[in-house]
Amino acid sequence: MTFKGFDFLPHGTAIPFLPFRKLSFAASGAAILLSILLLFTVGLNFGIDFRGGTLIEIQTNDGPADIGALRAKLGGLGLGDVQIQEFGAPNDVLIRVEEQPGGEKAQQKVVEKVRAALGDGVTYRRVEVVGPTVSQELKRDGLIAVIVAIAAVLIYIWFRFEWQFALGAVAALVHDVVLTLGLFAALQLEFNLSIIAALLTIVGYSLNDTVVVYDRVRENLRKFKKMEIIALLDRSINETLSRTILTSVTTLIALISLFVFGTEVIRGFTFAMIWGVVVGTYSSVFIAAPLLVFFGVKRDWSGFGGARPKEPATRVRSSGFQPESEAPQAPAAERGEPAATRASSADGGAAAAPSSEEAAAKSAEPVSGAGVNASRAKGAKKRRGSGKSKKRKGSGRSRKRAKAR
Repeated sequence: MTFKGFDFLPHGTAIPFLPFRKLSFAASGAAILLSILLLFTVGLNFGIDFRGGTLIEIQTNDGPADIGALRAKLGGLGLGDVQIQEFGAPNDVLIRVEEQPGGEKAQQKVVEKVRAALGDGVTYRRVEVVGPTVSQELKRDGLIAVIVAIAAVLIYIWFRFEWQFALGAVAALVHDVVLTLGLFAALQLEFNLSIIAALLTIVGYSLNDTVVVYDRVRENLRKFKKMEIIALLDRSINETLSRTILTSVTTLIALISLFVFGTEVIRGFTFAMIWGVVVGTYSSVFIAAPLLVFFGVKRDWSGFGGARPKEPATRVRSSGFQPESEAPQAPAAERGEPAATRASSADGGAAAAPSSEEAAAKSAEPVSGAGVNASRAKGAKKRRGSGKSKKRKGSGRSRKRAKAR
């Protein structure tokens, strides 16, 4: 029983992506400007990791939690800004208390006051205390991690391909990161360390899609020397489109399952990843590839990653020896041959010329410099041996003649 393969997209698909590059550039530019505006005006909703303070997750023992009653109990403690919200199940509650002046000891006192106010009717599932120094260090380290990741991508693509490809890939990555930050600023979703991990994952996923498209572009640049660059880029995108769509769809299925059935702790991470997969796929097709037209990618290049195809090497014999039949012969007059010899060789040239069958047989035999040298040496030994035997025979005959006399 044989199984036939299934083509997600038919062979020879020719969707014109590049003619829409100006529209995609305009839409992406407007989205980036809006995201930057939101970051500076509204700002990110930093979580306890970056803002500092105390986070307490509780579970009520007697049914669904009464958010109003909990807010009334904790509001009179004088702890400043206290945020209370449901966290997953109806009896799960997340309490955030802003950072208290006085350092780490002041944050620990917050936990004691909350425990005393709530009593024994709740179960404490998680308690996190982040001081101001730690929160600032986490914020700085998260920013450095994203910048270093993008810089490493720039260097890798530069060595792997060429500088035009590197700039296009980095532009696509910056596009994805800025749009993700703008979405979190617009929706005021909590921005914590898990979102930093999501940003780094988005960078890796988007880079993977971009490298697949770029590798096919480089292959087609070498294959189709006279094809216009816009048609060549469209062809490369269409050739990798089936792989791009299938990879994105399968990843989205897993992420949507985690977002729907997962706990509240990973919901922010999965939401960021879902958005990152969508925007990363878009940027690989509509941003990274069309930017090669703007940067003026070359068809042939040399360097670490884009070495020019090698010229076919000429065949050279291993020992450098050239047989006498192939070696260039000097004219007979220069070799000092007498005129009679030249005439006889000219008259007998036709008779001495080998037939076509003999020539084919000789040409079919492998010729190597080492083999020719060995055969010449054997011939020389035979000639020396025959000369010695002739001398011996001659000396024996002379001795017989002397005795006869």
